[in-house]
This record gives sequence, C-alpha cells and structure tokens, in this order.
Amino acid sequence: MRVLVIGSGAREHALCVALSDDQAVSALACAPGNAGTRALAEAMPIDVADPAGIAALAADWRADLVVVGPEVPLVAGAADAVRDRGIACFGPSAEAAQLEGSKSFAKHVMAAAGVPTARSWPVGGAAELETALDEVARLAPGAPWVVKDDGLAAGKGVVVTPDRAVAVAHGTAVLDAGGAVLVEEYLDGPEVSLFAVTDGTTVLPLVPAQDAKRRDDGDAGPNTGGMGAYAPLPWAPQGLVEEVLATVLQPTVDEMARRGEPFSGLLYAGLALTSRGVRVVEFNARFGDPETQVVLPLLATPLGGLLRAAATGALAGHPPLRWRPGAAVTVVVAAPGYPERPRTGDPVTGADAEGVLHAGTALDAAGAVRSAGGRVLAVTAVGADLAAARQRAYERVAGVRLADAHWRTDIALAAVEGRIRVP
Repeated sequence: MRVLVIGSGAREHALCVALSDDQAVSALACAPGNAGTRALAEAMPIDVADPAGIAALAADWRADLVVVGPEVPLVAGAADAVRDRGIACFGPSAEAAQLEGSKSFAKHVMAAAGVPTARSWPVGGAAELETALDEVARLAPGAPWVVKDDGLAAGKGVVVTPDRAVAVAHGTAVLDAGGAVLVEEYLDGPEVSLFAVTDGTTVLPLVPAQDAKRRDDGDAGPNTGGMGAYAPLPWAPQGLVEEVLATVLQPTVDEMARRGEPFSGLLYAGLALTSRGVRVVEFNARFGDPETQVVLPLLATPLGGLLRAAATGALAGHPPLRWRPGAAVTVVVAAPGYPERPRTGDPVTGADAEGVLHAGTALDAAGAVRSAGGRVLAVTAVGADLAAARQRAYERVAGVRLADAHWRTDIALAAVEGRIRVP
C-alpha cells in the first residue's frame, strides 16, 4: 500500500513513524513534510490549502491511501478532491469537516444529536457580544468568560478569562477581522482529548489523552496550539471511553449520516469532565497535535490498515484495536516569542535523537536543521508508567539545542502526583 500523508508538523511526523512500522505500507510520502519526516518518507512540495493540487499529487504519485493531517485542507475540500480521483482518503468531506470549521455548526449538530455540551451564544456584532457576556454573568456570577473564534484558529482561538475587558477585546478583534464569535458558559473540571476513527457508521475510540494548552507552567500564559500531552489518564473515571462513545461520538456520527453529510476520518472530541457530567468543549475533524504524539506510540494495531478500513467503509470488519502497555509523554520545545511572534531560522541540534518529532523545522542549503515555526519539536517518550515516561521525555528534551527555546517543565506532573480530581 502506497500512503501519502499531507502536512508538515509533529502530528504528521508521528503518523509517518507509525505508518513506517506497518508492514502493509510499501511506500510512504509526506507533503510537504519537514526535516524529520524526510528520514522516513519521500518529501514533495505542496500547498496544503490547495485541494486540486493535493489530488493531482496523489494521482501522480499513485497513492493507494491519502491521510490528511491538518484541518485547513480538510475544510477546503481536500478529501473530496482526492476521492473524486478514485483514491481512498482518510479525512472527512468539506461539509463534514465543518464540525471543526464552524463551532456554531457543531453546536447545531450536537443539539440535534442530544450531545451534552456547554450553553452558547452566537455573536455577530459588538452589541451582541456585550449582551452575551451579560447573560453569562447573570447565569453564573463570578465564573470566567469563554469567548471563541467561530472559525479555524489553529487551536488558539479561545480566551478563558475572569477579566471582562480581555474577553471583550478578544471578541472584538475577531469581529473586526470579519469573523464570528461564540460566547460559552465556563465548564469546570479537567479536560480530556478522545480520538475516534470512523467510516461514517462504525466508531472505534482510541485511548484518551490530555494536552496542555497554556504556554507556561501551572497553566499560565497565553493559549497555544498545545505545549505537551500524555496518555493514558490514570485519573479518568472507569468506563469513560464507553460513556463518551455512547453519548457523544456515535450520536454525532449518526446525526451527520442522517443529514446526508457522513463523517469519515478522525473525530476528535475535546471534553470537560464537569460536576454535571461529561460535556463537549469542541470537535476537531483530524488527529490532534500534540495528542497524536502520545496516542500512536501506544497503538499496537497497524495504523495503515486501520486508516484504510475507515477510508473504504470497512471498519465493521476490522479486528479490535490492540494497545501496548505503559504510558507516553510528549513535551513541546517552542521557539522564543511563541505564540505571538515566534523567531525562526535558528539552528537546531539533537533533533535526530530517538523520540524527537519535528514540528516546525526545515533544512537549510547546507542540509542543517533550522527552526521554521513556533512549535519546533515534540519530544516524546514511552515508559512503563507515566512517571517513567515523563522522566525519559525530559531527559530527551535536555539533549536538544535551540537558542532561547521554551518548554513547560510540568507536563503530566499533576497526573503523576495524583493532583487531578474529577468534580
């Protein structure tokens, strides 16, 4: 099987690592890829926002399966264009990808499917923003405000703040840029990321993970695309995956099919385990980053066959998923200035070590690795338990060099110390 992966981040590097271990995968390419994926997969230039270009590349390369990593090409219709060429594609249609592309659309789907989620108020102007914030204050006095960009924002389009001025400023900036805003009620309790592979009918959940969104230790600093993650979750309630499958994942997939917009690919449910039960924070239409980096190393089932079964409507006949024992931790090494104004072009050394996944890297004219994005590396390790995986991950972080780099020192620490509580 010839597999083409679309994307250039650590998620795509993790996908390439897993696919290269699948004996059914005879050829592997990653477009455009990064300095790390080049060691595993053929690199080819591509504009990931160009569905026609992606489809043409897949046909020219004679791909049997295309795996679309990022959300931008999915929302733009890359999966549709690939399938129109008669090539299997792991990823939802443009219509189905609106589960991530429009938070308002996702709310409508959840309401129709009876999926538990936060109450929300769509906002189209400054007056509506103030009215929505007033309503939140009336219903939950003292709770933080939650203001979201309704469209794609690379995981950074939400502000959760006790400061109303900050909430207004974020909402106003989105509106002034021509976007729409969603104000939501605040959800208490720890958050969980749960991936599910689906062919539009059958849904196979993976192991839950938790990522760290804030830039700095102790969940301080600005929101980011994710500064690290770990899996599994020793504090998660027993039966959580089965509950989410029954109340969130399967109802959502069934509702999308009922609408004539079947969702095939990776359905990512961002969840809050609140005092009132499980609530959906958001849906994504693709593998999450950095959670992919900790989920895939634990998956013993060959990834290529699993993704192809989903892409071809054959998941019902796929064997049950198998998992390796132990735990995984990934720590993101970010460029100075991330997320506001990351500095790029700095040399990176130690990036070829075991467990180092490239996120924002490129090769210079001399073949040396340089930083090319805000999140530069995702340093990952597996251990017998979470404490061992965490220790090994930070030992590997110490082996990489990037001038003025930043990383959190507390990824998975609260879980290891038993400090996470479900209300």
